[in-house]
Amino acid sequence: MFLAATVACAGGLAAPTGPVLLTVAGKLGKTNHDNGASLDEAMLAALPRHRIETSTPWTDGPNVFEGVLLSDLFDFLGVKDARTLRAVALNEYEIVIPFSEAIDHGALLAMYMDGKPLTRRDKGPIWIVYPRDGNPRIQDERHDARWVWQLVRIEVR
Repeated sequence: MFLAATVACAGGLAAPTGPVLLTVAGKLGKTNHDNGASLDEAMLAALPRHRIETSTPWTDGPNVFEGVLLSDLFDFLGVKDARTLRAVALNEYEIVIPFSEAIDHGALLAMYMDGKPLTRRDKGPIWIVYPRDGNPRIQDERHDARWVWQLVRIEVR
């Protein structure tokens, strides 16, 4: 048992104690397994929480989304010099997102919509959300494809 706990923390990040919601792999400064980080709800909840009010092509009217900014997650994991993110959903939908664009546009790992936790039925438990209403440059199909719901994995390249 002691050896497993030591290995889990060898990369500077504690092991999750609950079900893993998100796995991040690639160019990370902190890990809790080979070349990656597994994060549970408590680990994500410990990061700064942000809110975005915006409309989406998939919901009616504007909604309030709450969660963790990708920039905060990557700061926490010690990500530097990344060029792209490969976001992968539960159903294996995947898309490559320019790293700087996700950060510059304030992409959020939303875990709540209108005060309620996102479930698999309503695009959760994690949905990449952008502040679409405040930025006409990201109100197009190319950027809409980057709103990955049921997100389970991010590969940092």
